[in-house]
Amino acid sequence: MTIDETTLGGGCFWCLEAIFSQINGVIKVASGYAGGDKANPTYEEVCSEITGHAEVVQITFNPKLVSFLTILKVFFSIHDPTTLNQQGNDIGTQYRSMILYQNDKQKIESSKFMKMLSKNKVFNQPIVTELEPLIIFYEAEECHHNYFENNPNQGYCSYVIAPKLLEFKEKYNSILK
Repeated sequence: MTIDETTLGGGCFWCLEAIFSQINGVIKVASGYAGGDKANPTYEEVCSEITGHAEVVQITFNPKLVSFLTILKVFFSIHDPTTLNQQGNDIGTQYRSMILYQNDKQKIESSKFMKMLSKNKVFNQPIVTELEPLIIFYEAEECHHNYFENNPNQGYCSYVIAPKLLEFKEKYNSILK
């Protein structure tokens, strides 16, 4: 089986994990931290913005079942890539929009896709999504794994993630597991 991996940041990693884990061909989604300068950062350190890391998800997928382009389409439809260091009420550099590519193909496809979105004026404001190589990914603490699945009645899950997940499932029914 062919396996590929990409790392994306688009706000709270709980939201991204809940959505990307629903896609056929996605093997694993791991919440974590990337883009900063401290080894083995903790959730508290990342949230305090002292490490420079963003909350990200690392997506392991079978490109024969789901393309990198499809993952990009989903990514740009489930968060606002035009707000700097913010997604909804989540504010801070840890919530920035970013694509951490793992090879030249991902870099080229991501760049082309963002240029196409801009050219077609899909968003009313300029895209601020960072595009940079993945240097290192630190997996988040165990309590953040499958957060929505394990805590569906928690306030953030009920009021933020659940509606976003429902909207995603309606729009992308054809690619669900």
